[in-house]
Amino acid sequence: MASAEGGDKYRSFLHGDGEKNTVWRHGAPPNYDLVNKLFEEERTKEWPEGSLEEKVQRLLKSWEMEMVHKVRPEDQKSAIGGYNAFLATKLPPEHRIYDPDKETVDSGMSTFLTAFPRGFAIEVLDVYSGPPRVAFKFRHWGYMEGPFKGHPPHGHRVEFFGVCIFHMSTPSTPSPTASMWGYRPSSLARRRTSLEQIGATGSAIGRLVARVTLQSDDVELVAVNDPFITTGYMVCPSICSFHPLR
Repeated sequence: MASAEGGDKYRSFLHGDGEKNTVWRHGAPPNYDLVNKLFEEERTKEWPEGSLEEKVQRLLKSWEMEMVHKVRPEDQKSAIGGYNAFLATKLPPEHRIYDPDKETVDSGMSTFLTAFPRGFAIEVLDVYSGPPRVAFKFRHWGYMEGPFKGHPPHGHRVEFFGVCIFHMSTPSTPSPTASMWGYRPSSLARRRTSLEQIGATGSAIGRLVARVTLQSDDVELVAVNDPFITTGYMVCPSICSFHPLR
């Protein structure tokens, strides 16, 4: 397994001559042994070395590492900024378990490392376009094995999926100058409020909507209706369609 001393097979910009004068947030390059182990055990994709997907995944992991662990912008080859900007929310403050407006880089890092001692693994699921504008889908996950803002650990996996766009400085240089980051937020960072309630028709599209809704923690299906079919007909295809998504 790769270590901070021997290099990291999934990340760049951690060691070598280019990092001799790098100022690290905790005084030395980070050690990714635990999160690399989690990644290798639970990843759903294993991209061939040298493939576009593998290169984008390496860039993503390097970008995340630099964003969190390198203090000075001039030391960052692929990232500028921090996680709090991506966790910004319009939720009222009273409904925020984690409030990015009040957290610093250090306090946020401490909070999440306490709650997720093995770290948060990340993988690339699909790459939609190549350089210089790289669009891809990712998965981010970890296990809540420590307390989080007064909430006891539950030991279960917390994960979310999203889409990111890297804008490369040149078509051949993997150094994004800007990024767009969007994801479906995890319920971890917000307090449980009343669920969104929706109704669906008994049509084929309505059944698809209902099927997804029944597997969501954020939306409640309260009615299935179609004015042009009988109750018996509506119940039968609905039951036949409500099975886990493949």
